[in-house]
Amino acid sequence: MAQVLTWHVKRFEEFTIDELHDIMKLRSDVFVVEQDCVYPDLDGKDRKALHVFGTTEKKIRAYARLFNTGEYFEKPSFGRVVVPAKDRKFGFGHELVKKCVEVVKEYYDSDEILISAQTYLKKFYEGHGFAQVGEEYLEDGIPHINMIRGRPT
Repeated sequence: MAQVLTWHVKRFEEFTIDELHDIMKLRSDVFVVEQDCVYPDLDGKDRKALHVFGTTEKKIRAYARLFNTGEYFEKPSFGRVVVPAKDRKFGFGHELVKKCVEVVKEYYDSDEILISAQTYLKKFYEGHGFAQVGEEYLEDGIPHINMIRGRPT
């Protein structure tokens, strides 16, 4: 039977202690441990971000943080896109990106989204309407590219 995510959209101050703990643990498990990357995850930006996460059985299965125009980039953006390794087979990453696009439209009234994506995920994001802009660069020792969605023609 397919798992169905329950979606939550919260500001930092709306988190429960358990939600905050579980999100920080998930980000640490994937970005620091799994990707073997020592970097400052607690960068002070969580307090101004809008947080989107999907749960099943009170467990966080997908998470991202979103920013309005000028809070991170010159366009609305999202990042820290993460799904636990054991849950990736369910397509939660695709659902998460779709949800982020919906939330940007609803909360920030924008069809344009600019993200900093790990280069190996280029095709994944292209499947959601993003296109690379600019050259590859290193962020915390990992190759990244900027990608935009909804660019005016």
